[in-house]
This record gives sequence, structure tokens and C-alpha cells, in this order.
Amino acid sequence: MTAGRLPDSFFDAMYDGSPDPWGFQTRWYEQRKLALTLAMLPQSRYTSAFEPGCSLGIVTAALSRRCDHVIATDVSTAALETAATRLSGCSNVELRRWALGESWPDQQFDLIVLSEICYYLDGALLRHAMMATQRALEPGGTLLAVHWRHPVREYPITGDEAHAVIAAVPGLSRLARYRDEDVVLEAYQKVPPEARSVAAADGLVP
Repeated sequence: MTAGRLPDSFFDAMYDGSPDPWGFQTRWYEQRKLALTLAMLPQSRYTSAFEPGCSLGIVTAALSRRCDHVIATDVSTAALETAATRLSGCSNVELRRWALGESWPDQQFDLIVLSEICYYLDGALLRHAMMATQRALEPGGTLLAVHWRHPVREYPITGDEAHAVIAAVPGLSRLARYRDEDVVLEAYQKVPPEARSVAAADGLVP
């Protein structure tokens, strides 16, 4: 552990062992999870998105088609280099080296995506990071969290424990949740304004 989170060397070792250590490009599980991730977004379009832990840029590429601007970060140089190649044609994407738990960029976003990253922090640091996450969201903005539910020996906490921390953050209202044996996805809105369902926001119901 490094100051409450997995050290950068953990991820360097993962990418040294394989260019795609989690099988993002090959596993049906990952393809399905990406489809679920995009389906969970309550708005069709966003102005400014932030994606910590972007890895190879696969989710980033999908977000770039629904957002005017995306800032994506990772702690692994190898991952960022692969992401840069994948996203070379995406002029609306900016890549940075940054870790969740560090000082946030001095700007706000209407979408923040925390996908497979929160359990790299221990509970105390994650609670601190989630308060900063909430402050970085614009009023009415979306927070989307996606995490593996099975325990991993090296991770400080589980995906379920990470989502319990997120659920306790004041000023966030949960809009949607999907959970199966393997993965949990939750979409939150920063309130106020009052949270409304997708159908209500689309004028289909009062």
C-alpha cells in the first residue's frame, strides 16, 4: 500500500506481464460490461467528462462519442501510451497521468466515471476521494460507478465495500442500479436539482 492505495508499481507489473492484463479487448464479460456501462448513463450527451483509471482507453473511446470533452487518466505509462494510440483520432480526449486520491483538477464535470478503480484505495482514502468527487460534479451531474464484486487478494476493499462508501456520500441521489454475481453498476445524480428518472426527464411521465 502507498498512502492508502495500491502502489503504481502494482500496475506497472501488470502491464509488464501483458499489454491487456484484464482482457478488456478479448473477453465477452468486458464487452457486455461496456454495453451496460453506456446504457446506465441517464443522459444522451455530456459536456465534460472525467474518467480516472482509463487503462487502455476502451471506455474512453466510447465516452468520446457521447461527450464534448473527456479527460482520462491512469498511473501506468504503458497504459497511457496504448490509450494514446487508440484515441489518436479523438480530438476531444485529453490524457493525463493521475491517480484517484490525489488532488482533483481545478474544474467541474457533468459526468464522472469510476470504473474498476475505487477498490484500489482503502476505505479512509476512498471516503476522502469521494467527497472530492462530489465537489467536482456540477449540480445535476452524473456519477457512474462500475466494479467487480468478487474479492481480490491484493485490493484493499471489495467492489461492494466501495459502493457502500459511494452510497454514503451526501449530495448524491442514486438514479439506477444493476447488480449480478460478478459486477455492480450504479448511476448517481448530484442534487439539487431534484433527481428525475430518464422517462421523466424526457417528458414521458410527470
